[in-house]
Amino acid sequence: MWGGKGVTMKAAMTTPDPFLAARPKLFGIAYRMLGSAAEAEDLVQDAWLRWQGADRSDVADPTGFLVTTTIHLAINVTQSARARRETYIGPWLPEPIDTTNDPALGAEKAEALELAVLVLLEKLSATERAAYVLREAFDYSYRQIADILKVEEPNARQLVTRARKHLADERRVPASAAEQERLLGAFMDAARRGDHAALERLFAADIVSRTDGNGVVNAARVPVTGRERVAKFVAGFPANFWKGVSLARVEANGGPAFLLSREGAPIALAMLDASTDGIESLFWVMNPEKLSRISAPRPASPA
Repeated sequence: MWGGKGVTMKAAMTTPDPFLAARPKLFGIAYRMLGSAAEAEDLVQDAWLRWQGADRSDVADPTGFLVTTTIHLAINVTQSARARRETYIGPWLPEPIDTTNDPALGAEKAEALELAVLVLLEKLSATERAAYVLREAFDYSYRQIADILKVEEPNARQLVTRARKHLADERRVPASAAEQERLLGAFMDAARRGDHAALERLFAADIVSRTDGNGVVNAARVPVTGRERVAKFVAGFPANFWKGVSLARVEANGGPAFLLSREGAPIALAMLDASTDGIESLFWVMNPEKLSRISAPRPASPA
């Protein structure tokens, strides 16, 4: 009898915790829904509290319970976050994530992780965004999405279709990863030299440059649009902006980026989105709170 009890206790001790097993996926879902790693972590903690308070005898599928809980919490937070962002100073950009060492984003695919895609997802309704993330990033079936969102299966299909159409309408076919990498290097070289003509040659006609500083740092508070205006804007960076700045190539949100640092402290993360027409979007993340998760392995070159 004692031996039987010991076996039972040992088995219980080695049984994996369903929450710990699901946590990477929960964080990956929450981050894509909210565009903020800090908010995603808080939300996953809330999901854990719901899990602790759940009657486990009624939960046949722990992972399904946790994903459903996370999605519904994220929908609620997304709706309130939009109201909070109305008071944000200047353009709001998602908080970048350092993916150099493949952190636990829980993605079976890399979809809905690029900064450019996260920016576009902000324009969708919360349920459209949830359906898109579940389908494109985690390969959930329409039946599963319908069950999670508590809608009929045709409605789930419609939500994903609308989200896909919006992204297709708003974004040209992206350039290859190698071309994005090349353009980023060429852009940073031209930017540091203040080469207006070289910058123009890299840009698509309707390029948009967005800078996220939230009033904490000296940053543009409105998007700059158009090839000539963006080239003038970048080439016109004051000389002291580049003084003492070191650059490090990093991987953020699965794509190439440059981390700009001064005296070892990050001051900006530069990313872009490009098509065959050239650089379509520039993203400058300068809000210090959003740079804390990006680490520079070593400077690529000093200014």
